[in-house]
Amino acid sequence: MGKCILVTGGARSGKSKFSEKLARSYGDKVLYIATAVAFDREMEDRIKKHKESRNKEWMTVETYKDIHKVIHKYGEDYSCFLLDCITVMVTNQLLEYFHYDMEYARIEDYNRAEEHIKEQIITMMEAIKVSPADTILVTNEVGWGIVPENPVARAFRDISGRINQIAAERADEVYLAVSGIPVRIK
Repeated sequence: MGKCILVTGGARSGKSKFSEKLARSYGDKVLYIATAVAFDREMEDRIKKHKESRNKEWMTVETYKDIHKVIHKYGEDYSCFLLDCITVMVTNQLLEYFHYDMEYARIEDYNRAEEHIKEQIITMMEAIKVSPADTILVTNEVGWGIVPENPVARAFRDISGRINQIAAERADEVYLAVSGIPVRIK
């Protein structure tokens, strides 16, 4: 069985840089799972910069759902999966769950959405556990700032925090990146 490493931290904390450094030790046998969707020009620019920073020999799969299928399909062919990132995956699943219209969502709707996302994460973590490949997961700590003023942002923050707890509990190692310095916390 491969091991699972979770790398967390705030925005621009060095999570991706550290994760890519870890993945480079596997050479070309890395499958990069990119969870972002280019909804606007700013996100297009972020995706472009991420693509430029990673090893060109790595295979990339772009998806934010059913990650377990990717792991099962390619687990024998690659030494390492690098998923960047869980919180973007949560964002995209949340938006898709509400058909990109969250304006009138109620607390019950958010609870059902969270259960759906939790199922996706647990299924992914179970696939990681049985895969022969190691997996590096990147995520964001989003709850260290002020409490957001709108319900959508609060729901995202809360769901992301609980999803991160599931991933961290099941990971073999957890790193917190702060100002470009990764610190092992598990």
